[in-house]
Amino acid sequence: MVLSCIYPFIYLLVINLAGFFTIGLDKSKARKDRWRIPERRFFILAFFGGSLGVYLGMHLFRHKTQHVKFTVGIPLMIILNIFCGYFILRYWF
Repeated sequence: MVLSCIYPFIYLLVINLAGFFTIGLDKSKARKDRWRIPERRFFILAFFGGSLGVYLGMHLFRHKTQHVKFTVGIPLMIILNIFCGYFILRYWF
């Protein structure tokens, strides 16, 4: 029982690390003027629980911080993730 409760936290860790490093990779590609990661991918990662990782990556790498859809959309995704996480933990476990 206790072991099964850790799986959601492992999932959140992995998805947030993916969001964080995806932002970093895109920033690196932008500097080298190479093919870029579609913005939709950042929002997909954020929607599925990686919003905090994307947000931290945006600010640490100083990437996408001037785009309104990111400065507003990603914090809204964080709120959505907290809301969904609350209900999942409350009613599932």
